[in-house]
Amino acid sequence: MLDTFSMLVQGLDHPEGVTWGPDGHLYAGGEAGQIYRAKLDGRVEQIGTTRCFVLGLALDANLRVYACDLYHHKVFLFEPSTGGLEIYSSGTDEAPLNQPNYPAFDDAGNLYVSSSGDWGPDDGKLFRISATGETSIWSTEPDCYTNGCCLGADGDAIYVVESRRPLVSRIPILADGSAGAREIVTELRGCAPDGIALDVDGSLYVSCYSPNHIYRITPDGVVELLVEDPSGTMLSTPTNVVFAGDDLDRLVVANVSRFNLAITQLGVRGLPLRYPAIRRETVPPSPYIHRF
Repeated sequence: MLDTFSMLVQGLDHPEGVTWGPDGHLYAGGEAGQIYRAKLDGRVEQIGTTRCFVLGLALDANLRVYACDLYHHKVFLFEPSTGGLEIYSSGTDEAPLNQPNYPAFDDAGNLYVSSSGDWGPDDGKLFRISATGETSIWSTEPDCYTNGCCLGADGDAIYVVESRRPLVSRIPILADGSAGAREIVTELRGCAPDGIALDVDGSLYVSCYSPNHIYRITPDGVVELLVEDPSGTMLSTPTNVVFAGDDLDRLVVANVSRFNLAITQLGVRGLPLRYPAIRRETVPPSPYIHRF
């Protein structure tokens, strides 16, 4: 399986986050805060920066980028059309974001954000930022270094990786929008899972920070080691994964220990991400952020 991968984009600054936009581009982050936009032919440009380490990213229907910033402990909203950058959320007064890691939208424009917390104390959380900007603690159950997350096919649950335990869990979204009780999907012993994506058939794809593994978890709970790279020559500390392309039939992997995004075709189609139309004013240019 490893021999089906190829280097798609090279020369990035330790990309940890990667996502697919509604404009047919990949978006990735960098260690110095870079926000990259790339085509599937390998061409890439830097379109902005938060000036700190960008982890997971999400986009809305207007191509605004919602970026989790590790060291600022914030989710930033970046407006590519103006170069504007503003704080979208810092968490709540009683619980500031602590290592915000990955964002995922639902159809209503709620942004679910994993706040990993510190490694060891198990103080991770899932936050929800409403389409009008209010932030609340959504669930404290997935707390063992809360990491990658994605919305379920029917929009009725969040799948989330807990890297330290390590496991994948499912949190139902109840009718009133609150979180249901955590359901453990599977434990992945002997690894540190990081990113997660879902295909149209209901299988989950989980990339592991260590070792260099990607697992597929079928809807009936069968765990398959899809690919491994003991040498770290193609997959090196793979973090986020996303389905990309016009048919969402290509899997793209961010390699945080390298400078690249890797790509393969699996013969399956990914579940489309949600790109809600969030009504808000255009973010004006910031005098402190360089316009790219």
